[in-house]
Amino acid sequence: MNKMLILKLGVLFVMPIVFWGCSINMTLNGASIPENLKTVSVQYFENRAPLINPQLSQTFTEKLKDRLANESRLQLTTSIGDVDFSGSIKGYDVRPMAIQADAISAETRLTINVEVKYKNFKNPKESWESSFSAYEDFPSDKNITEVEDELVGLIIDKITENIFNKAFANW
Repeated sequence: MNKMLILKLGVLFVMPIVFWGCSINMTLNGASIPENLKTVSVQYFENRAPLINPQLSQTFTEKLKDRLANESRLQLTTSIGDVDFSGSIKGYDVRPMAIQADAISAETRLTINVEVKYKNFKNPKESWESSFSAYEDFPSDKNITEVEDELVGLIIDKITENIFNKAFANW
């Protein structure tokens, strides 16, 4: 009976040590962020599109910061982080879509295009540059100013999700 008790106590003490030594870094969004990355920085994304939305640069930059802060364990820093995002807004287009027989558009499409530079200072081979684009359609009987804020928010959500996935989910 003593041997059985000693064996049970041994297992009770050894198992927590074994499990404590093993860790897996997983998140609910599928991100796989290397342990050596601790900080992230986001530079201001200038709006260089031919058609300018005056709040777009600030809105995009802040939403990207929010996504990185809320969906990763990385600490947002105002200096250059272990990984850094920079770039510019290259396109902001409003175009008619779904032209009907009477040559009137039934829908209009708002498209935003952003060029992003991702620098990984801990592992420079993982750095990249890429263009991201997303759009939302709206009825042509509505003026863009009526729906612009809502559409811009939806489009930025799509783009920042794609940026996050490319950087941290091996997308």
